[in-house]
Amino acid sequence: IIDRPIGSRHPVWKFIYSLNYGYVPNTVSTDGDCLDVYVLGVSEPLREFTGRCIAVIRRPDGDDKLVLVPEGKDYTDEQVRVLTEFQERFFSSTIVR
Repeated sequence: IIDRPIGSRHPVWKFIYSLNYGYVPNTVSTDGDCLDVYVLGVSEPLREFTGRCIAVIRRPDGDDKLVLVPEGKDYTDEQVRVLTEFQERFFSSTIVR
C-alpha cells in the first residue's frame, strides 16, 4: 500500500516524497508498525505496488525499510542511498542485501 506517493508532503516534517513510500499490510516491524517500503524505479504516483525486494535499510531503532523495485530493475547501494536521501539523511542506517 502506498500511502505517501511521489510528490506528497510528510504530515509532520513537511518534506516532499521524491519516490513512492508505503507499507506492507498485515506485517509488524520491530518498531511495532507495519513494515515500511520505498519503491524505486517507478516515476508516477502509485496507490499499490507489487515488486521485488532488493535491500533493507536497517536503522538502529528498528524502523527498517524494504527497498522494492519492478521486476528487471536493480540499484546499487549508492543509488539506493542517493534516492532515499530525502528522508534517510535524518537517520543513521545501513543497507543490507
